[in-house]
Parts: sequence; structure tokens; C-alpha cells
Amino acid sequence: MSFSFIYPGQGSQAPGMGKFLFDEFQVARTTYEEASDALSIDLKKLCFSGTEQELALTENTQPALLTTSVATARVLNTTFGIKPTATAGHSIGEYSSFVEGGVFKFADAVRAVRSRGQYMQSAVPVGEGGMTATLGLDEAQAMFLCKWTEEQSGFKPVNPANFNCDGQIVISGSLKALNWLKDNFKSEIFTQNGLPEPRRAKLIPLAVSAPFHCDLMKPAEEKMRAFLNAIEFKNSSLPIFQNFHAKAETDAAVLKENLIKQVSGSVKWTQSMLAMKQAGHKRFIECGHGTVLKGLLKKIDAEFEVFSTQNLDDLKLIEAAQK
Repeated sequence: MSFSFIYPGQGSQAPGMGKFLFDEFQVARTTYEEASDALSIDLKKLCFSGTEQELALTENTQPALLTTSVATARVLNTTFGIKPTATAGHSIGEYSSFVEGGVFKFADAVRAVRSRGQYMQSAVPVGEGGMTATLGLDEAQAMFLCKWTEEQSGFKPVNPANFNCDGQIVISGSLKALNWLKDNFKSEIFTQNGLPEPRRAKLIPLAVSAPFHCDLMKPAEEKMRAFLNAIEFKNSSLPIFQNFHAKAETDAAVLKENLIKQVSGSVKWTQSMLAMKQAGHKRFIECGHGTVLKGLLKKIDAEFEVFSTQNLDDLKLIEAAQK
């Protein structure tokens, strides 16, 4: 039986991430050393004994997640002989997909995501942007809510940031607009504008360091364009379902352009997973720390089968499942 690899994004990090891989597998130890050398910082110390506060810094979070995800995939590749048939990554996780597909070198990817974190963090002054999780809304309702908030509040931008699953969509943008929305949101705005009224809609402001995946990230996007233009890209060895448009790509130029646009564009995760299903990919391994994606996929489609990689027992289950 074949597997597709999916890679988690920001929010999946936690102290101790990847430690069991480092302890058990030489290829994982090599991966952490390679990342540390690329950045001239100790990724082992950051991932294994760093505080939650240290790991929450975007410029730390992104290389930590990438390194742990790539270490996981390499263990599956080399020790268990599992080669994925396709791949996708949630936001920063897409860089792990590029490494899996041989699109760019791991050392280049580590440096890229470190810079990506710095660019995203510095793109918007603290206190000017924010993110809000909308619960109970579908894609059409979330899109409408963003447009309605801009029009009614007079503040811009407000964009859909993460289509995680129906009922869990994150919006991002001007903190003034999001605060206005928090004070003025009423469920009847949907029926007044020809949309079904959600049964139980809820807005939850998120404690984030920047308003990711919205128009306010355009300065970071342009800096990433300059950075990635200096890196060699190759065609992918397997289909990568990209966040930007939820389609499979292998061409180097297309992959790069969509990766750049992803900085300010929406993470179309729900759409990407449904596209993978339509292409015949229903069996996944979540490569990296946490089980966030496993939870989302079960909500997107109950037919999906998702394996985690949190410990040796998880890896043994994967090994047994491929026989």
C-alpha cells in the first residue's frame, strides 16, 4: 500500500520535538547536524530543550518544524523504505515537501525558512495586525465575512488565511478591522446577504506574533522572492499539491512562483486535501511533530487514513501497515 506525506505548519511545535528520532536513527542525527551547520545555531538544543517561548518565535519555529519534518521523512525513506506517491505541506510545511521532491537542497531550505520567519515577523509593526479563528463557517461564509468586515469597518485588509477545514477557517489582517468584527459580528448578516446562517458561529482571536497569509505580508513576499531567486530549483520527483492553488505541480518554475505567493496567499488546505483524494491519494503519513493535520483530515473527509510519527510505536504501526 502506498502513502502520501503531509507536513505540519506553525502551531505544531513543542519542546522535545524530534528527540526520539535523534536518539534512535543516525539519519535523523545527521539531519539535525546539517540544519545546525546551515544556520550556525544549535537546532538540537532549540528543538529538544528550548522553551515554548523560544520555539514560538517565528524565526525559530520555521526551521525547527522543517528540520523535524525532514528528519521524520528521511527515517521513513531510508530505514523503512517508504517513498511517498505525492506530498503536501501546511504553510511552512510546504518547504518540507520541496525537500522530499528534490526541488531544492535541505540546507538551502533551512536558510530560506529562517529568513522567511524573520521577513514575516518584521513585515507588520506589532499591534497593527492579527488573526482570528472562525468556527462554524464554511468557505463561502468566511470569504463573505472578510469582504463584509472591510466594507463595514472601513479598515483593510481582512483575508482568509487558512482553510483548515469547513468549520475551522482562520482570517487575517488589520487588527482594527478584526477588533471591529469582534464587537459587531451577528449571525444574521449571512441570511441578510443570501447565505445560510451558521448553526453555531464563533470568533476566537489568536495569540500570534504577526498576521500571516494576508495582504499585509506583501513586503515579506517580495523579500522571499529575492531570496528564493538566488536558490537553485529543480523539477520535483513527485506531485506536490501546493497551498496557493490546491493543485499538483512538478515544474520548478511553477513550484517556486507558488511558494513565493504563498507568503501572502491563503493556505488552501481543505481544497488541497480534496484534490489529493480526487487524484487517488487517501492514505497519509503526517511527517513531523504533532497530530494537527490528522485531526483536520478526519474532519475534511472520514475516508482519509492518517498515520502519525510521534514515537517508535507509531513507526511500527506504519511499518506493519505497508505489508
